[in-house]
Amino acid sequence: MTVQGSVALVTGGNRGLGDSFVRALLDAGASKVYAAARDPRKVTAAGAVPLVLDVTDADSVQAAAQQARDVTLLINNAGIDSGASVLEGDFADFRRDFETNVLGSLRVTREFASTLAGNGGGTVLNVLSVLSWLTAPDVASYTASKSAGWSVTNSLRLALRNQGTRVSALHVAYIDTDLARGLDVPKSDPTDIARLTLKMLDEGAEEILADEITKQVKAGLSQSPTTLYPQLIEG
Repeated sequence: MTVQGSVALVTGGNRGLGDSFVRALLDAGASKVYAAARDPRKVTAAGAVPLVLDVTDADSVQAAAQQARDVTLLINNAGIDSGASVLEGDFADFRRDFETNVLGSLRVTREFASTLAGNGGGTVLNVLSVLSWLTAPDVASYTASKSAGWSVTNSLRLALRNQGTRVSALHVAYIDTDLARGLDVPKSDPTDIARLTLKMLDEGAEEILADEITKQVKAGLSQSPTTLYPQLIEG
């Protein structure tokens, strides 16, 4: 597919990386961009089509799919981080992260699959993370949801290939958005990430590793766990 001329829908399109995707799509020549959000009044990108969508609500997702029947590019960007730890975190927080980051993206993709097929196949992009492959006990709810999201993404690749729908994934470390606010770490500009991602989608990328940290972590998966977690051999 090519971004130019596409009809795109971005979940969580009202702020952060989602807003950057909406603007980058418009700049790249998408013919229409639905900026989906629970409160579409918060969509500020000029030229975008605000759309009510709560990825955790099946009725809301179904209503959005009925309204946006012309979509050819679906970007599952909406996500949350409850910050629950592996030993003491509330299970309700784990459920919230999985309901949005895993089941929400899956729900939207399922609902739009027939639309994409009817419009020639199209493309799905799931926004994941370097934390699809790396974890930390104090943010286990979020990292576990991103790992599960990667698995679901791979399942969707296989399930949707026969209808001509390509499924890709974006993996990236820290981005300068509300989700990383307060963290004293190097952060990527969301505008740069959005533009890079769209460029690589145009090039047919199945998986987009947006920074060096992400590339290093992905490469470490073929090695011993102590490569990613050297604290396992400390002491």
